[in-house]
Amino acid sequence: MRDLTSDTITEAVISTMRDTKDSRVAEILESLVRHVHAFVREVELTEEEWARGVDFLTRTGRMCTPTRQEFILLSDVLGVTILVDALSNQRPAEATQNSVLGPFFRDDRPQHLDAADISGGLPGTPLFVMGRVVNREGAPVAGAAVDVWHSDAEGHYDVDVPDRVDPAMRALFRTDETGHFSFRSIRPSSYPIPGDGPVGELMSATRRSLMRPAHVHLLIEAPGFQRVTTMLFPSDDAYLDADPVFGVKESLVESFETFEADAGPRRGLTDEPYTVLRHTFVLEPRPAD
Repeated sequence: MRDLTSDTITEAVISTMRDTKDSRVAEILESLVRHVHAFVREVELTEEEWARGVDFLTRTGRMCTPTRQEFILLSDVLGVTILVDALSNQRPAEATQNSVLGPFFRDDRPQHLDAADISGGLPGTPLFVMGRVVNREGAPVAGAAVDVWHSDAEGHYDVDVPDRVDPAMRALFRTDETGHFSFRSIRPSSYPIPGDGPVGELMSATRRSLMRPAHVHLLIEAPGFQRVTTMLFPSDDAYLDADPVFGVKESLVESFETFEADAGPRRGLTDEPYTVLRHTFVLEPRPAD
């Protein structure tokens, strides 16, 4: 352990971990050390740059609160979150694809009956969502738990709406015997990810947009099937090809159809133009233990 050089330090560090009991921990730590050391060598990191990096990570940690996770946001914009998700949720093309969970899911959401209005009275274009959950053969999955949540017309989730106490634009539904579920809300808007912290500095330095395309989050669970955490994006959104967290997948882009109040599948249910979103979700069987 004496007189270590840039050529010998990597193996010296790894040798100190040889007594790690958990083989998976040992595997991850060794790979981490090798890759970090290789990165430092490749870019020939200076002491000043290293100090700036440490400062960046320190400030990232200080931004974290019970309601904000700056490190997850950092993982999102570096593509790590979606990479871990892709490796963990590899499914055939016909199954509904996963996407990132995001920071706004809440366990304390209300459960509603089919076709309920979950807008909480917030202003916006009426949105009618009509979904169906099926298995790979197209048979309905009855009793599936369907969590939904999304932003309002200004891009705010209920936790960010000033003076808002009760949940809005989020709910838990159950599919009926035909696999269907539906609800009414308001059409979500695109919105910026937080830009007032270290991640915002990174985005500014790399001249990347903070804007996420509009989307509706869904988390679907049913016995015997893999859980699906996904979202649906409107096909006319301007930010589909610049999502800062890389969550857009072509199979999750849908037409948000607009109708006049006296036309379309929900005519007569509102006195103003409205939007309809329809999608069928295909669940993949859970693998045997």
